[in-house]
Amino acid sequence: MWPRIKSILSNLLLLLSLVAFLILGESGLTAQPAWAEIRQIEEAPGQLLYQSRNSLRDPAGYSWQVVLFKQVKDATVRGINLRLVGFPGVADFSHPKPLQIKIETGEIFTAEDEFADKSPAPNVGQYDFKSVLLKLPVNQRIVLLLPIADDRTIALQIPPSIILEWQTLAQN
Repeated sequence: MWPRIKSILSNLLLLLSLVAFLILGESGLTAQPAWAEIRQIEEAPGQLLYQSRNSLRDPAGYSWQVVLFKQVKDATVRGINLRLVGFPGVADFSHPKPLQIKIETGEIFTAEDEFADKSPAPNVGQYDFKSVLLKLPVNQRIVLLLPIADDRTIALQIPPSIILEWQTLAQN
């Protein structure tokens, strides 16, 4: 009698596990759509700020705020900049070193440091991205090589979906 009950319970547990997997687990297996969120802020009459904000993790697991923004005044683009903000005390930027952008072909682009003279905080870097942005491939991952104090570099991977969002921001 006991072996039969044990077999029924085992089969029931297996069936419940399968049902739970199909109901709950299927959503984790399917690709979720990526929605670009480009914010538009009116800073002053005739002056607009467009932003793309993302939070990404470096290889050590630290979170970085990655903000690409475009400033437009009287229908003229004044600049497209990439701001990188790390957790305070974890990594300090080495100013005035440029940001390096590496693509999968091995080619490296550079973006000049906008905070070469004075940074608002040691963990904040901002780079002129206007000349670099449209050169980046939208179907490949890129790597930002962040210039950190003590001659270190942190590699921050940027997926193609974010690059496409950035280029959409730049072209609108």
